[in-house]
Amino acid sequence: MGRYKQLSVHVLEVTMVPLLFFLVADCHPHNGQRSTITSALKLDIQPKHVTMSNEIFNITLSKPHGDVTGISYGGVQNLLSTHNVETNRGYWDIIWNNTGPNTTRAKLSGTSFEVIINNENQTEISFKRTWNASQSNEPPLNIDKRFIILRNTSGFYTYSIVERLKGWPISYIQNLRLVFKLQENMFHYMAVSDERQRVMPTSMDRKKGQVLDYKEAVHLTNSTNPDLNGEVDDKYFYASDNKDGKVYGWVSSTNPPLGFWMINPSNEYRTGGPFRQDLTTHIGPTVLSIFVSTHYAGEDLAIKFGQGEPWKKVIGPVFVYLNSNAAAKENPSMLWNDAKTRMNQEATSWPYEFPVSEDYIKSNQRGTVSGKLFVNDSFISKHIVPASNAYIGLAPLGEAGSWQRENKGYQFWTKTHDNGNFTIKKVISGTYNLYATIPGVLGDYKYTSIVDVTSGSNIKLGDLLYNPPRNGVTIWEIGVPDRTAAEFFIPNPPPQFKVHKYKNNSESRFRQYGLWKQYSVLYPKTDLVYNVETSNYSRDWFYAHVTRKIGNNKYKATTWKIIFNLANVSNASNYTLQLAIAAASQAELQVRINYENAEKPHFTTGLIGGSNAIARHGIHGLYWIYSIGIQGKLLVNGANTIFLSQILALSPFQGVMYDYLRFEGPHQ
Repeated sequence: MGRYKQLSVHVLEVTMVPLLFFLVADCHPHNGQRSTITSALKLDIQPKHVTMSNEIFNITLSKPHGDVTGISYGGVQNLLSTHNVETNRGYWDIIWNNTGPNTTRAKLSGTSFEVIINNENQTEISFKRTWNASQSNEPPLNIDKRFIILRNTSGFYTYSIVERLKGWPISYIQNLRLVFKLQENMFHYMAVSDERQRVMPTSMDRKKGQVLDYKEAVHLTNSTNPDLNGEVDDKYFYASDNKDGKVYGWVSSTNPPLGFWMINPSNEYRTGGPFRQDLTTHIGPTVLSIFVSTHYAGEDLAIKFGQGEPWKKVIGPVFVYLNSNAAAKENPSMLWNDAKTRMNQEATSWPYEFPVSEDYIKSNQRGTVSGKLFVNDSFISKHIVPASNAYIGLAPLGEAGSWQRENKGYQFWTKTHDNGNFTIKKVISGTYNLYATIPGVLGDYKYTSIVDVTSGSNIKLGDLLYNPPRNGVTIWEIGVPDRTAAEFFIPNPPPQFKVHKYKNNSESRFRQYGLWKQYSVLYPKTDLVYNVETSNYSRDWFYAHVTRKIGNNKYKATTWKIIFNLANVSNASNYTLQLAIAAASQAELQVRINYENAEKPHFTTGLIGGSNAIARHGIHGLYWIYSIGIQGKLLVNGANTIFLSQILALSPFQGVMYDYLRFEGPHQ
C-alpha cells in the first residue's frame, strides 16, 4: 500500500480481532544449550542473540548487551530499522555526568545474561551490569534490564532496576529513556493523541529542508509529500504531559497496516508529577519512553546524587503493543483507538503480578489513601466548596509544590470527583506528603501531616481543607489559574511557515513554530499595554513575555504595563499582587509600581527557569508563584501602572509565560 494521503480521517466502529495460533508441545526446562519450546512460548538462545517468541510475534535481543535488534510481527521480518546497526534499533540509554561541564550519552548495556523464568505462560530474561570504580567512563549504576513476553499477548514488557550503592561517587543523570527506531519505508502515520495524529514527513524530507533557529526545527521545502511543503517539522510538537502521554506510536503502510505503540500503564516511575511533559515520538520514525530528563524544566529535574548516596528504583514495566487490522488501510485511527483500549486495560492491571523481580512491588505490598478535599476562599464563597477535578497525589517529602521537581522517588496521583472525594490506590509502602493542585484555584496544596503507607493499609484522611493564597478582595485578575498560558493570545505562525496541521487543530494552536517571533511583529517599537477595564486577556495578553528582536541576533528586554484605576486608596494598608508563572526560561522578572525607571525594582524573581518551553511549544514548564506585597503609599487614587520587566535578553527564547495575575485590595 502507498503512503497515506489524507491528514484527516473518520473513525470507524470496527472490532479488532487478533489472528492467533498455538504451539502445543511438552514443556522442557531450559538447560542453556538448546531452545525450549513450551505449549505457547519459545526461547532460542544463540551465542550472540536470544529470541523470545509467542503465538503472535517474536523479539530478538543482543547477548549479553540486551539491545533489541529485531521484532517480527504480522508477516514482517523486522519492524525495526534494518538500515541501522543492531545497537541503534531498540535500547535503553542514559545521559549523565560526574558534575563536570560535559555530559555523556551511554547505553544501559548488560555484561551478563540470565533466564529468570521460562514456562508455558511467561518468559522473562535479564541483562545485568555491575559497576565498579574502574569503570570511570560508565555511569555509576548497577543495571538489571528485563524483558518479558506472555502467552497470547501481542507485545512485550520491559523494565529496568537501577541502583547505586553506598559509597559511590557524585554523579548526575540528565536523561534516562527507552528508544525504538522503526522501518521508515513502512511507518508513515503517527498518533500521539486523538487530536495530534497525521501523516508525517520522512528523515530525508528533513535533510532536504532548512534548519531554523535550532536543529530540531526544520522548514520542509522539498518533501516527498507535497502537501507538507512549507510546514515546519519539530519533535517538540509531539511532547505530552505525563498525565496525557500514556500511549502513542506509529501505523505502517503495509497491507494489512500494523501499529507499534508505546504504553506507559503508570506514571509512578516517572519524574516530576502529572504535569511533567516530555517527548513521545518523532521523525525517524522513533518511539520513546522518557523516564528522566531536563526538558521543559532544566537542571531542576536532573537527578543529582551526592557522594556516597545510595539509591534504587524500578523503572517500568512499559508495554510495547503491536496490532493490525486490514480496515485500517483507509483509516489508521482505528489502530490508535485499539491501542487506547489496550492502554486502559494495562492501566487497570497495574501493578502487574507477573514481573519476577522482588524489587518490583506487587499489589499485596501496596496501600490505599482516601479522603475528601475542600477549598476555603471566603472572598469567592461564604462556604467551603469541594475541590472538583483536582490532581491530588502522594510524593516524597518536601514543600508545597515540590513534587514537580522531585526526581528520585515514586509518585502516585489521581483526580478528585466533583464532590472532592479521592482514592489513591496501589501506593508503594513509604513515607509521603500529600499534595494537590486544583483547576481554577491559585497555588499548591500540601497536607500538614506525613502519610505513612504500609502493605495492605487503607488510610482514610477524612475531610481536608485548602486555604489558597489570598490577602484581600480581588480588584482585578488576568488569566485563569490552571498552571498554563493556554488561555492567552496565541498568534498564527509567521506567514513563511504553513500551519502544521493535525487531525484537529483546535486544542494545539500553540504547537506551531515561531510564535515567539510574532511579538516583535505585533510590538515592533513599544511593548504590550494591558488596561484591566478595556482589555481582554485572550485577545490582548501575548502568551509569552519574550524579548524583542532589534537586529541580526540582537534582542532587547521588554516591559509590559498593566494599567488600572483605584478609588479611595488606603495609604496605611497593604495590597497584594498574586503572580503565578507557568514557565520561565533563563529569565529575571522585575516588578515596579508606578515608576518604570525606578532604579531598584519593587520585586524581582532573580534568575529563574531552564524550561525552554517557549522554543519547545510547551505552554507551561515548572510552576512558580509569588505573593508580592505592595504598600498603599505606592499607589494613587485614579490611574496606576504595574510594570513587568523581563530584563535578560541574549536570545529570542528568554522569557516567562504567565499563568495568572491577581491584584488584591487590603484585608478587611
